[in-house]
Amino acid sequence: MATYNAPINDMMFLFEKLRNNKHYNELEKYKEVGPDLAKDILEQAAKMTENLILPLAKIGDENPAKFENGAVRTPPGYKETYKKFIEDGWTSLSCDPEYGGQGMPKTISAFFDEMLSSASLSFKLYSELSIGAYNCILRHGVDSIKKKFLPNMVKGIWSGTMCLTEPVCGTDLGLLKTKAIEQSDGTFKLSGQKIFITSGDHDLTENIIHLVLARALDAPAGTKGISLFLVPKIQIEDDGSLGQRNGVSTGSIESKMGIKGSATCVLNFDGAVGYMIGPKNKGLSSMFTMMNLERIVVGIQGLGISEIAYQNALNYSKERKQGKSNNTQSTNGADAIIDHADIRRSLLNMKSMIEGERALSFWLAQQTEVSLYHSDSKIKQQAADLVSLMTPVVKSLFTDMGMEITSDAMQIFGGYGYTKDQGIEQLYRDNRITPIYEGTNSVQAIDLVFRKLINKNGNIIGYYTQLIKRGIVESTKSEETKLFAETLNKHLEVLIDFTAWIEKSMTNSKDDVGAACNDYLRVLGLVSVGYSWLKVLDISFKEMKNNKKFFMDKIETARFFFDRILPRIDTHYKSGISGSKNIMKFNFN
Repeated sequence: MATYNAPINDMMFLFEKLRNNKHYNELEKYKEVGPDLAKDILEQAAKMTENLILPLAKIGDENPAKFENGAVRTPPGYKETYKKFIEDGWTSLSCDPEYGGQGMPKTISAFFDEMLSSASLSFKLYSELSIGAYNCILRHGVDSIKKKFLPNMVKGIWSGTMCLTEPVCGTDLGLLKTKAIEQSDGTFKLSGQKIFITSGDHDLTENIIHLVLARALDAPAGTKGISLFLVPKIQIEDDGSLGQRNGVSTGSIESKMGIKGSATCVLNFDGAVGYMIGPKNKGLSSMFTMMNLERIVVGIQGLGISEIAYQNALNYSKERKQGKSNNTQSTNGADAIIDHADIRRSLLNMKSMIEGERALSFWLAQQTEVSLYHSDSKIKQQAADLVSLMTPVVKSLFTDMGMEITSDAMQIFGGYGYTKDQGIEQLYRDNRITPIYEGTNSVQAIDLVFRKLINKNGNIIGYYTQLIKRGIVESTKSEETKLFAETLNKHLEVLIDFTAWIEKSMTNSKDDVGAACNDYLRVLGLVSVGYSWLKVLDISFKEMKNNKKFFMDKIETARFFFDRILPRIDTHYKSGISGSKNIMKFNFN
């Protein structure tokens, strides 16, 4: 079984040293959330994830969720651990105190998301979608709905889902067929089928609150006619008690490559009573509150799985002896494989991406809070635009790198990595869904290029590149960081040139742009991680005397990233601007 130790030291480094966002620090609601409180929460989270949740990963993989007699049964140990999970208040960590939450910022809850993803993604998914549904209802539900449903969702005794996909539509939701018929009391009755519904049914909570996209009878065609509805599995009486079973049933659960402990359901809605959330025919806009936050969390899933894969590969490389290294003087037998240059390269590839991604996601968590709660509307909108720009980047880059890192971890284990005994092949299988769900990574790249670079508020990518440029200028003032800053600047110029090519090609050939989207996303992502590393370096050189071992580790890891990872940008740029002529004219018959 894979082992795991939560990287609290690295998380606390970010919280203490990179929580220097001026606008974030202006938020009154988080003035009292300091390092001592953060460390206490993370230490308690580590105990929960390492000791109780980690063992469930192997159990859930070997004893998947089952569909029996019309009901879903979770793997052994899930119910007992989930009970402890909600008793300790983990579902309420980032929720509003008005509904029983603890009100912690995403700068803390994102770290907890990573720990959960490392320990057991299958177990995490039962509570993860609940937080997404909570956020959507909080933002778009009327007060009566919020008071009726949110307190028990915050407690964790009710869970939530989002129900979008149907047999006829996945990415193109304009094709959905689920119907909603309005009743005389203002409720709706929904009929249709939804597929691939994560945590759509299970035995962990008393009730499940489904957020369902459907079309009212008088709605226009396409995405403009979609509304959002709250549909409880069990109806709620006026006094808040559970009533009769609603018209929601599970048709089946999927047999999957990975995340086998998570129940992925086919749900049938047969005249199920629902409540409209948000304006009529504006359901996609309301649901995107949940989906966009969820896409960032999916990126963090990739980061969490990468972290546990790296930890196990590192430990194994220190134990496994194979061949003679040019790096040692030993004459007695074989050397540990960590002494071989290519193994060290592979490990540093993992480590430099993981720590850079963590720093980037921490910055994004701060921007998210500013976008939600800052008092200045202009600052709030700028932060929202940055979050919008970076959401597809974090979702795609982190999960694609998760595939690369788990594959490299298996390679370090050799034949043992391919067997089930070590738990490494499970990490590869579990992570494989992350580039697919919540919008495939290719769709994310298309969304980035065609919708996010420039929007109604202006040239967002220009604003972001200037933000990076200012950081580079500051870093060039120090002899210690000057070379790193100049290296990043060269690659930033490639990003700027690529952006200009995209803008020009939009008018000439959208196929050229479409074929370049994935390369462009990767270039933007690597520049963003590089910028995060530059900020880490600024701190590391200044703080060296306080903890030389820790900060030298940061500096040398960053050096590998700048020398070995950033140059990938040049390849992606050359590939991206090569056009689409050969692609579109190729005959596959």
